[in-house]
Amino acid sequence: MSEQPATPSLEEAVPDCPRCQKPQPLCICDSVRPVESRTKLLILQHPQEQDRGLGTARLAAQHFKDAVVRVGLSWPGLTKALGRPVADPARWAILYLGSAKASDLDPEAEVIALTRKGEAAESQRAVLKSIEGVILLDGTWSQAKALWWRNPWMLKCQRVILGPRQPSRYGQLRREPRRDALSTIEAAGMLLGALERRPDIVETLNASFERMLARYREVEQSHPELTPRPKPRKNQDRRRPKRSF
Repeated sequence: MSEQPATPSLEEAVPDCPRCQKPQPLCICDSVRPVESRTKLLILQHPQEQDRGLGTARLAAQHFKDAVVRVGLSWPGLTKALGRPVADPARWAILYLGSAKASDLDPEAEVIALTRKGEAAESQRAVLKSIEGVILLDGTWSQAKALWWRNPWMLKCQRVILGPRQPSRYGQLRREPRRDALSTIEAAGMLLGALERRPDIVETLNASFERMLARYREVEQSHPELTPRPKPRKNQDRRRPKRSF
């Protein structure tokens, strides 16, 4: 007797959305509202970032006309990563992964520009006003650090850190290694909103994130096989030698 073909699992049978790349039941792309922004957005995603259900990089990018998401480990420079010429990488800000905390430097600030020594830069307003684009590293804490180490051109960019007043909206769905760690979409909203003094950017991206989380919880109840809980996102770099960022 010929063997019967295996019945595909629900996870295999459900198609993915081509825009957010989530299983269709988790997709909220139709509700995304575009946002006008003068600040460009580049998201570099580690290729091993596998959290499709709770990941937010592509959802964040959909809000901005010229946003770019690149998946990989290294690029020769910012121009190659972005896919278009960049006159001055120093006018692009990268969300810094070092130990500096906004609460220690200026508890009232939402965004702080740093020097290479991890100190608050002088003339904060002028530095932040000059920023033309922002770079976010998407992945676990260790994956994001790997992206930093593999792309030395990032040293030319302006380092910034965020001072969130509240922890990430992920809550118990995904625990982060640091209290000030945010999802990519929360970080994008907070950073661009602060740079442009546009609370509507923050509100729009946070609202999309809330809808995504609500949809995830609904699907988790009806089809848990589509919403496997990710492992805790621990800092896995304890055995790495110390290295300056």
